[in-house]
Amino acid sequence: MTSTAGSTHRARPLAIVTGASVGIGEALAWELAVHGYDLALVARDRTRLDEVGAEIAGAHGITTTSVGLDLTDANAPEALLEALGGRTDRLDVVVNNAGFGKFGPFSTIPVDDSDAMIQLNIAALTRLTRLVIPGMLERGRGRILNVASTAAFQPGPRMAVYYATKAYVLSFSEALFEELRGSGVTVTTLCPGPTKTEFHARADMEDSALLRKGWIMSAEKVARLGYRGMARGKRVVTPGLANRLGTILGRISPRGFAARVVYRLQAPRGRKTA
Repeated sequence: MTSTAGSTHRARPLAIVTGASVGIGEALAWELAVHGYDLALVARDRTRLDEVGAEIAGAHGITTTSVGLDLTDANAPEALLEALGGRTDRLDVVVNNAGFGKFGPFSTIPVDDSDAMIQLNIAALTRLTRLVIPGMLERGRGRILNVASTAAFQPGPRMAVYYATKAYVLSFSEALFEELRGSGVTVTTLCPGPTKTEFHARADMEDSALLRKGWIMSAEKVARLGYRGMARGKRVVTPGLANRLGTILGRISPRGFAARVVYRLQAPRGRKTA
């Protein structure tokens, strides 16, 4: 299940990154390595994890551990921590990044896909967070970065389940931020907008009018800003001025109006909506 690469001459703090094989997760792994963290990289694609881990270890002289797990399995968070063994006593950072979405009317999305979205985006994130917080509290330090989305701020017609799961992540994480205030443990929510990753292809939304060139940020920039906000113990990080303005509008607009706007933005390019 696991493999390691890199130097182990000194004990460095450990960071877990889920969904670390591509996109924002991979970019966050590189960012954490720059700041001296050993890494536990988690995803289904073990081969890709080994490749990413070897590249990062070679570039930054840290130790990486590949943990090939399907986080839609309800017992995966426990299996992850078991795979790390005694190294969890130096676990300083947990990045809950793994997640996916599906584009289309709710009635057309396969039931298994909707169930898997809820299990991965909500249940796995919640369970892993619950498992690691007691140890962090005992040590008096720790940072959790939960990756949500600008989708968290309004309903999302044509991606109803995905938007709802990210609203959960934001609400859950903001509540924990307040619960843990003053404990030495912080929970930061990263809310990126459209980002250059494989997410859109997997979600079958490459033809969505939402994906306009000027709106899309690189995964590396999202990761850099996310890490910076987490390190400072910020409650919410929304990278990019346009994205921040969009979340403000999402909060203050009537819910029905916001849903209608998203419905239009999610229409395939060039297709008018009623």
